[in-house]
Amino acid sequence: MSTSDTASLGLTSQRNPSTGPRVVALGGGHGLSATLRALRQITDQLTAVVTVGDDGGSSGVLRRDLDVIPVGDLRMALAAMAADGAETSLWADALQHRFDRGDLQGHPVGNLLLVALIDLMGDPVRALDRAGALLGVVGRVLPMCRTGVDIVAEVERVPDEVSIVRGQVAVATTTGRVIRIGIEPAEPQVPHEVIDAVQHADAIVLGPGSWFTSVLPHLVVPELRDSIASSAAQRIVTMNLAPQPGETGGYEVHDYLHALVQHAPGLSIDRIVVDPQSVAHGDALDAAASQLGATVDLLPVASSTPGIHDVAALASAYDKILTSERVA
Repeated sequence: MSTSDTASLGLTSQRNPSTGPRVVALGGGHGLSATLRALRQITDQLTAVVTVGDDGGSSGVLRRDLDVIPVGDLRMALAAMAADGAETSLWADALQHRFDRGDLQGHPVGNLLLVALIDLMGDPVRALDRAGALLGVVGRVLPMCRTGVDIVAEVERVPDEVSIVRGQVAVATTTGRVIRIGIEPAEPQVPHEVIDAVQHADAIVLGPGSWFTSVLPHLVVPELRDSIASSAAQRIVTMNLAPQPGETGGYEVHDYLHALVQHAPGLSIDRIVVDPQSVAHGDALDAAASQLGATVDLLPVASSTPGIHDVAALASAYDKILTSERVA
């Protein structure tokens, strides 16, 4: 990225991405993709750690039929981190291309490619590295666990009456209030590459994204949660702009933070990125942030599309925080 490009993003340090900080971003889906597209503008030393609980759509079908790790969110992360250039952009577009007819209707090319690579190589980490090489990926994409996990949620549908909901799609679309999530198996194997990246990171970024099905699952994997807690990295949480119907219906910013505290008690956070327009009760936000030992950075990171983060604004926010510059 040129200096003029950096300036157009409002990046205060005009940092050279090739000498940028070592950053690990955890999440899944569109939220993680936005984070990755922002972070890759300030560093090439970027690792995406992607949740593996998806059981719907193409990923769900392939997972059930072929007993393979769900690959949809991994595919999206690869596409977000693909190198610039006509050739790699074509491959990224092909990866995201979804068939709209016939027996393959609903399946993206990238899902099929990743499943084939995993089958051929016998290891999802090696398969992702090969796919990343094809795309010229800036950094590395890794799965949260070596096998898929099932998300299990406690949901309160009427006062004082809790039921159990299983599966990412069911949790994401549930009626009632999600109280807590867990995963099965409870202690899945985390790739050592993930632990190494977290332990050697300068910064760890959580969110935005579907809170109970993309963000918090990383914090209920014991080995990964402990590694995040013990890392010397700066820990940054990026808040969602709006509640997600079903999963976080009626949530305000402080509710997300209370859920984080509940799922990872004792975990400290350094900075919380919040768009000012998403804050209804500033005192409640400050109180929740204080539980995490965090500083709240109120920054305009929303795009003109409701509920969607602006990638350039996110890049500027991360750059300011990672260079320890004061933000309002």
